[in-house]
This record gives sequence, C-alpha cells and structure tokens, in this order.
Amino acid sequence: MTVRSPRPRTAAPWVRTRLRAAPGTALALALLVAVTAFLAAALPRAVDRYGDDGLRRAVTSAGAARTVLQFAAPPDPQASGQEAEASLRGAALEEYRARILDAADRTLPLDPGQSASGVRSTEPQEMREPWLPRPDGLPPRLDLIAQSGLAEHARLEAGRWPRAAGYVTARAPRVEAAVSAETARRLNIEVGSVLRFAGEQRAPLDVRVTGIVAPRDPRGAYWSVEPLARTPALTILNGDPDLREYWKAALLLPPDAAPALLGTATDPYRYWNLVPSVDALHAHDVPRLKAAVASTESGPVLQRVREKTSPVVSAGTDLDEVLLRHERLRAAIGPLVAVAAFGTGTVATVVLMMAGGLAADRRRAELALLRARGGSLTGLGGRLLAETAVVALPAAALGLAAACLAVPDARLPYAVAAAGAVALLGCLALPVRAVAAHRAVRVHTGREDLTSARPSRRRTVAELTLLVLAVGAVVALRTRGTTDGSGAAGDHLVSLAPVLVGVIAALLLVRLYPLPLRALARPARRLRGVVGPLSLARAGRGSGSAVLPLLALLTALTTAAFGGSVLSGVADARDRTALLTVGADARAESLHTLPADLADRVRRTEGVEDVTVAGVSHYARPQDGWDVVPVVAVDPGPYSAHTRRTDIGAFDARVLETRGGGPSGANTSPEAGTGSSGDPGDGDGGGDASGGGAGNANGGDSGGADGRAGAGSPPSADASAATAADPLPAVASPKVAKRFGTRPFPVRMEDRSIVTLRIVEVRERTPAVVGDQFLVVDRAGLSARAARPTTLLVTGDAFDPDALRRTVGDGTPVRVRAEERAGHVDSPLQSGAERVYTAAVTAGAGYAVLALLLTLVRAAPERAALLARLRTMGLTRAQGRRLLVLESLPQALLAAVGGTLTAWATVVLLSPGIDLSTMAVPDTVSSPGRAVLRTDPVSLLVPALVVVALTVGVAVAQAWWTGRRSSVRELRAGDAG
Repeated sequence: MTVRSPRPRTAAPWVRTRLRAAPGTALALALLVAVTAFLAAALPRAVDRYGDDGLRRAVTSAGAARTVLQFAAPPDPQASGQEAEASLRGAALEEYRARILDAADRTLPLDPGQSASGVRSTEPQEMREPWLPRPDGLPPRLDLIAQSGLAEHARLEAGRWPRAAGYVTARAPRVEAAVSAETARRLNIEVGSVLRFAGEQRAPLDVRVTGIVAPRDPRGAYWSVEPLARTPALTILNGDPDLREYWKAALLLPPDAAPALLGTATDPYRYWNLVPSVDALHAHDVPRLKAAVASTESGPVLQRVREKTSPVVSAGTDLDEVLLRHERLRAAIGPLVAVAAFGTGTVATVVLMMAGGLAADRRRAELALLRARGGSLTGLGGRLLAETAVVALPAAALGLAAACLAVPDARLPYAVAAAGAVALLGCLALPVRAVAAHRAVRVHTGREDLTSARPSRRRTVAELTLLVLAVGAVVALRTRGTTDGSGAAGDHLVSLAPVLVGVIAALLLVRLYPLPLRALARPARRLRGVVGPLSLARAGRGSGSAVLPLLALLTALTTAAFGGSVLSGVADARDRTALLTVGADARAESLHTLPADLADRVRRTEGVEDVTVAGVSHYARPQDGWDVVPVVAVDPGPYSAHTRRTDIGAFDARVLETRGGGPSGANTSPEAGTGSSGDPGDGDGGGDASGGGAGNANGGDSGGADGRAGAGSPPSADASAATAADPLPAVASPKVAKRFGTRPFPVRMEDRSIVTLRIVEVRERTPAVVGDQFLVVDRAGLSARAARPTTLLVTGDAFDPDALRRTVGDGTPVRVRAEERAGHVDSPLQSGAERVYTAAVTAGAGYAVLALLLTLVRAAPERAALLARLRTMGLTRAQGRRLLVLESLPQALLAAVGGTLTAWATVVLLSPGIDLSTMAVPDTVSSPGRAVLRTDPVSLLVPALVVVALTVGVAVAQAWWTGRRSSVRELRAGDAG
C-alpha cells in the first residue's frame, strides 16, 4: 500500500491577507490619499485657471484699441499717383494683411476673424451742413474710414450697402458711405444725406449716405478699435475755457473707395489691425507673449513684415503694458496664495505621516514578532510598501482624475506631479515608520513618557536649522515684502515664513511642555481627590512623539489665523476704497448745477439719513496758471460733520468760517476781460506742480509770481485787489499745500471770478473729491455761480439704489458705495486667488481636525482599558468623564494657546512685508494706500476654541461610550449611578 505525502500548502500572499484582515484601515487610507491627491492636483490647476481668466479679463477690459497690434503705413511717398491709389484699394490691403498674419501668427495667437485692414483719415474734418447738430454752436467733425469686412460684422437696417462705382481715384467727385445706427440717430443723418469734405487742389468730395448699419457684435474688436465707427462722441474743444462741446463721428466707405481720400485734406494712412485671440492666451505664457510683442513692435517680426509688405510699415500696441500689469498683479498675489498652499500642504503631510505612524503603532507587536523570528528590514519594508501601494496608487489616480474633471482647461504636468507626491507619501509613511521603529530586534520597549523623553542631538541640529530658516524668512519678508522692486515674485522661503514660524513654535512648545507638568506633579500628590493627580500623571505619561500632532495643529491654526487676517484685511481695504471713491454711502454728481430742491427730495427718500451738499469746480486755476485744482464749496458745519462720520479728512468747521467776506463774497472780484492776465494763454502754470522751486520755500506765492513773470505779463489789477482782500481760509491736500504754502494766492474760478485763498489745514482726502489735489472753502465766500451745488453726498444704510436714482433723475449719475465695493472683486485673478486661499485655509483646518482625531483615536484603546480597570475599583461615570477631559486638556490648551500666540506673532512679524492692496482692489482702481495685514480676533480665537471644544467633546463621548459597554458593566464593583 502506497502512502502519498500530502501536497504542500501554498502560503497566502501577504498583501491579500492584510487587506482582508483590515479592510477598514485600507479603506480609510484610500479615502485619505484620494482626498489629499484631489486637493493637491486641483491647486495648481485652479491657479492656472484663475490666472488664465485674469489675463483674458485684463486683455478684454483694456479694450481692443489698446491690445490690438496695429500695423500702419502712409501712402508710399516715392510712388506715382496711380501706384498710391492702387496701394489703398481693398485687394492690395488684403494681400498685405495675409502676409502680416503669416509673419506674426508664428509668435502670437491671433484672431483672423476680428482682424481687419483699411484706410482712414488722420484728422477729422469740420462739417458745414446746417442740418447737423451743434450742441454749443460748434460744427461736428467727421472721419472717413474704409475698412474691410463691413458686411460680415454689421447688418443693414435701412438703405443699401455702399458701393465703389467704377474705378475710384483721387479725383473722384463723390463716393458712397454707410453710418452706424447710433451715428445716424445722434447726428440726424438719413439715407440719402450728403456730406461735403473739403478738397485739396480739387473740388470738394461729396459723400452720400446709402445705408444705416448696426454692429453684429458691438463689443467686438472690429468695432472697438475704432469706436467712432460705432458710436459718436461729444468732445470738449481743446483749450476752450467755456468747455464747449462738439460731435465727433465717422463715415464708413467701401474698401475700394479709399483712393478718394488722397484728394482731401484728411491725410489718409493704411492700417492693418491684428487682434489677439483671447481664448488662446494663457497666464503661464506671459513671458513668451511679452517677448513676441516686443519682437513685433521693433524686432525680427517687424523686419519680416517690412520685407513682405513695405519698408515704411510701423507697428504699435499697448498689449505689452497690459501683460506687464497682469504679471505684476499676479506676482504680488502669488506669494499670498503660496502661504496658504504651503500651510495646507504641511498639515496634509503631517496627517499622512500620522496615519502611517498610527498603523505602525497598532501593528507594533506583529512587526516585532516578525523581526524576532528572523524577518529582515528589507523584506519587512518591501511587504509593507506593497501593501500600501496597492491602496494608495489607485486612490491617488482617482483623486487626480476628479481634480481634472472639477477644474478643466488647465495644465496637467503640475497636477500629476502633485498627485504623485501624495501617492509616494501615502506609500512610504507606514514602511518608513515601521522600519525606523524596528531597526533593532526587540520585544519589549521602554516607556516613552513625555516628561522623561530627552531629545537627541540630531533633533537639536534639525531644530536649530529650522530656526535659522525661519528667522531668515521673516527678515526677508519684512525687508523685501512679497515682491521685490521689479515686481518679481518672492521666493518660496518667503512664502514659507508662516509655516516655518509654526514649526519652530511647535518644536519649542514640545520642549517646554514637560516643565509645567514636572512642576505640578509633586503638589498634585497632596490633593484629596483621585481624578486630579491621576489625570496629571496620565498627561505627563503621554507619548514622547507628540511633535507631529502639535505641529499639525499649530501649523493649521497659524495658517487659519493668517488666512483669516488676510481675508479680513482684503475686505477692509475694499470697504475703505469704496468709501473713498464714493465719499459717502451714495453720491450724485453733475458737471452742471443741480436743482435747488433736489437735496430735500433725496433726504425724504426712504432709508436716507442725511444729505450733504457741495459744489465742485473742477477747472479752477490757481494763480492764473494752466494747471487746474478742484475747489469744493461747502457749508462748513454739515460738511465737517460728514467728514467725521466717514473718517475722510475730518476737520473742525470753525477753520473754514469766512472772515470778513460775507455771502456776497467780498474777497472775490470779477475778471476784467478776456485780454487780462486771467486768460489761460497769459500764464505758464503758476509754479511747479511737484512743489519745487523758490516759491515753495517762501510760502508758495513767489512761485506763482515767477510763473506769471515768465509769461511776460504782471498780475492784473483785479488779481492784486483780490489778493489785498481778506483771504478765504481753505483746507488743502498735501500736494496743493506743498505747492502754495500758507500765504494768500488768487484762484480763478470757472465763472472767471477771482478769489483769494489761504491754506489753514492740510488733509490727505476729502469726501467731495476723488484724488490727491483739492481745496475746500466756505461757499459763503464765493460768487453764486462758483458756489452752485453740483454734488450730493448721501448717508444711509437701508436706501434702495433704484429709488434713489429715480429721485435724482436720469440726467445725474448716482454712484452707490455697495455697488462700488462689489465692483472691486470682479477681477478673476483676485477673486480666484481669494477663493483658492479660502479653500486652502478650510482644507488646512479640516486636516487639523483630522490630526486631532487621529491623536485621540491612537490613545482610545489605552483609555478604554484604563477606564475598565478603574471602574472595577469603584470609579464612577462622572469621574471617568472628568478624568478623560482633564487628561486631554493640557495638550489641547497647549495647542490652542500656543497656536493663538504663534498666529498673532506671525501676523505681527510679517505684516510689514505684506501689501494686500493688489489682492483687494483691481489695478484700475486707485487704492487709498497700502492695505496692511492686521490681526483678526475672530480668526485667532475661533480655531483655538474649536480645538479645545473638539478635544473635550471627544473625551466626553469616549467616556460615555466606554461606560455603556457590557464588559465594563460586568467588571465594575458597584456603582450607584
């Protein structure tokens, strides 16, 4: 009989066995890695996304007139008449446009559909037709534009499309044109209207309107580069003291009719407008785009264009300025976002390491047994690495995919690198911690009490290194700021400054924490109760590896408080900027005189608390000069109260009280005539605008005298008489005060009356004027016209803006503070950075909570066993709850108090080097000054209180749950309740 030997049994694979043995632990690790990988991958994609949106918004808001690449060339002076005419026709221009596009499209993304070519007049011509509107008696001035693609970018509303009949030359007597519907409505132009342009060595050119068109895309680049082609504009006559206005508009010729402009006085030129493709612009390409624009304006691209077209072609654009402004704004915002990103990344890293450490501690006995039975470190680390890789790698890939779906249209490499770093950390946390703990083969380990642990020399060196880095980062941030003088972004060490401060504080607190415990241990033995001494002893016997939990909490608290202070500072800066821009809760302002009863009607509007009236003369000229300074005529009492209420240039009403004048204005004098020295043409500006010169050193009056003497004419008799009268006290801005000093000086008002002023107070701002140049005077000392009301400053928190506008009327614009404040966050670069910052701080707070829970979960089994044993010795439920709460309070209070102090110190240390203005308001808005970082009490105290409350809550919940377990009920030695 043959006996078969049993088949050898194959050992089950390590990874499958471990995953089946602890599926909950594997699922928790997968969830942690997936969420962390999602956040890590989404961050660079979100930064790319809001950077691209910000660049596109910057280019769009700058307007096509600034961002278009315009190539221009006059008719070739060497060409004959026929050659010059041929060069202006549509076919020649389109051929050149194709060549320019071919040369420039290699370096810049262009939009051929919005690009155009054409011919236009250099100077608009005065029209003498009597039926054209003349607002102030001045005839309108019209341009002639022959641009390609009119039929593709407009629709015909009346008449027909203009045509170039026959072969148009410079001697053509008439041509056809179209006008926009807005131009036709404002200038009373109809189909069939004829406008006559003066000829040059020929008869006038008749332009007959055959069609009225409406733009298909009024905001598109085709119409925005030449806005007069779409919308006429009322323009103030240059140098006119009465500010008379006239209409400016354009007539649209067919491209082949352009040669007719050669016979007029319009001085035509050719142009080719190349419009950037906004959707193809990316923020990370800004350096390359700047180089391409420079090459197009005066580099190899322009040289290739000239070779393919004409040697007289020139190129110009303001796109490089738009790109530079965007780059500076992004460079200023980037370090602030990096602060939150580094803080959240540090906390997430600590949490992943804590998760690996928790798993290693729970499996300490198992791993120690494997080492005692001959397991090698390499084999042990390899098996643990395979175990975690099977879970972490798919989870990280899932997080990366979710990030790509959540934040589309962004670069992938940085997201892949970030998710890969998370996956690597998730894979290595457990093996590295286990290998480090089991380098030596041992079964029993010594106690790791916090009070008895002694830091090693290597740890001391590492801590000193971090301390040096933190000090260097703080010094660099305080001296350099988040950007250097050229606008380049600060380095990563500067952005790491808050995190480094938090790390140093955590290491320092861990070293100092045993000292009070040792000091309290001896006196606590004399207490009569058992809970107090026992809880203190338990707190002192905590794990000596408490650096990671404390580091996570302090870094999270510091980042949260720093982020909250940043967001609070941004909100305050926006509120202040909106208030300074409007000057009140609402502002109604007109260049003309407001109705006398308007203030009372506005005051009766629901929700309006008060109305302050002011009269602003924007074109007052001190010392008969060309420079203008706004003069604000006010009632001192109400206006002074308004300045105190808004905290904008507050002053005492008594400083503006008129001395010796009276309502008639005894210190004013009418101008003698247009030939006097009060005429703008007779003076050169009355001194240096920067405040330099001898006039400033002598109080300001000699500077004005020098200015008038330089023009070759002495002051008029009226001005001298006005100067001799009692001067009217005025509140001035620093620039104006520096220029005129404290001596009396004459000011010619808009009604040509002259008033003598003397500066008695200096204030940085005033509510009635937006700017850094103004004079505020008592309206009682001015003439009736100079003191006319033009501005209403409305105070109230509950009024309806629409109702206020209906009360004021359509003719007077109304600006509302709340609307102005909302307009300061429309920049995608700033609002996107703010959202990323908020999300990073929130994620950091979530990781901090998770770190706290991991710390408590790590000690939960030991605490449950302790309560079970103590209940057998008669410990009540209430005493058990107090024991766990008192045991966990020292570390919670350490984290809360230490985190609050660290966050406060971080904000105080770093605030001098951080300017929030660029993040608070758009670059097109004048900031009230440097928006500094200030401590926010809510951001400091709320996270710390949450840490304490969560710690106490978890301790109470654990005591309650442990007290309800059946094993404890069986073991306890009697408990009445």
